Amino acid sequence: MKTVCDFCKTEYSLDSVPNVPVKCAICGHTWMVQRPPRRNSWLMFFAALCALLAAVVFAVAVMAQHKMREIQTHPLIAEIGDITTATDENGISHFVVSGHVQNRSDQIYGVPGLIIISYDADNNIVDRQRFMPSATLLDAGGSAAFTHTLSVPVNTVDRISVELETQGG
Repeated sequence: MKTVCDFCKTEYSLDSVPNVPVKCAICGHTWMVQRPPRRNSWLMFFAALCALLAAVVFAVAVMAQHKMREIQTHPLIAEIGDITTATDENGISHFVVSGHVQNRSDQIYGVPGLIIISYDADNNIVDRQRFMPSATLLDAGGSAAFTHTLSVPVNTVDRISVELETQGG
């Protein structure tokens, strides 16, 4: 701890508070070193708890704002729910992709076409198939299911994804 001579303002560093008066080596003035006031541990705990609560509230607000912005820029999402196989009349197996398009906004939206993309084991695009889901409009918060059978054989496909068709293409 630090203490200062009241008379000449010389500073001293002490390991602990002495029980006897100290004498200044410069001017000879003596004084009693006062114990520093103790901080109330409950007050410190409460202050730390308030700071933590404020940080949590801020983080939640930032995440909510980010989600709102994401919904505003991308109100519709398409997700694959299940992929099964079906065999055609020639005995060739094909994937049947099922999923849903969801309107995450509070407005009615027209449902665009969907594009199912098939990839090989090297992540190269094998095929892109565009199709229209059965629903043309989605109410606020609504969703519509889709099912589509891919034309490419199962043995050429390693991964499948779905995208909403954009205005350009």
